[in-house]
Amino acid sequence: MEWSQPEIKGDLVTSRAGHAGVTIDENWYIVGGGDNKSGATETLMLNMSKLALSVLTSVKGRDPLASEGLSVCSALVESENILVAFGGYNGKYNNEVFVMRPKPRDSAQPKIFQSPAAAAAAASVTAAYALTKSEKLEFTHLEDSNPKLVQVNSFQRDLSAEINAIREEKKVLESSLAEVKSENSDLMAKIDETKNTYAELSKELQSVQGQLVAERSRCAKLEAQISELQKTLESMPSIEQEVQLLRRQKSALERDMERAAPVQRQSSGGVWRWIGG
Repeated sequence: MEWSQPEIKGDLVTSRAGHAGVTIDENWYIVGGGDNKSGATETLMLNMSKLALSVLTSVKGRDPLASEGLSVCSALVESENILVAFGGYNGKYNNEVFVMRPKPRDSAQPKIFQSPAAAAAAASVTAAYALTKSEKLEFTHLEDSNPKLVQVNSFQRDLSAEINAIREEKKVLESSLAEVKSENSDLMAKIDETKNTYAELSKELQSVQGQLVAERSRCAKLEAQISELQKTLESMPSIEQEVQLLRRQKSALERDMERAAPVQRQSSGGVWRWIGG
């Protein structure tokens, strides 16, 4: 199998790279792309059965639809095929969403609608994005395909209903967020109070621990004194025996002295008399 290059009829278009494309039936829609200038501004349609290339519309340079690397897809909404383009880079990253409704050959002109924040709103219901008023970009008249003007009231109503639902959910989420913030504030106040109480209790604990150390030291001294007193009490019986022995010795000595006293008096009187005589 080999690639071949068929002859393409229709409009002359500029070279580009990084464009996006999607097919609907026999038509291939090509959007955006880079051209080393201000971006490829033409939106193209290639009729693959006739090999006819047409410029559907042109945008200004640096427009999001003239970006490189954007994405485009097709979707079936209310039995109609819709093109949806998103993103791209043209010196800055884009987050805008564009919608187009192509129609059959007997149609007049389709229109393209811009919804700058629809993608972000669809991605997260936690934020509501205000949609700007839809901007309409007219398509040029085609020789091989003649799309007509499409009424998008139903699509706009669907978008409005979706946005309103998102906004209501946003209000509910904001209310819940406010309640959570209030609860967090109360919890922070309780935490601060608990921290203060903990600090005071820590100081009291340190004071009590200091007193406990002092009491332990005092108790150790008292235990040492009690131990000495116990030893003294244990030695009391032997001391008492010694005291009793000393008392008995004293009593015996006193008796001996009483007995010896008359003899000494008699002996003393005789001597003095002998000396005097």
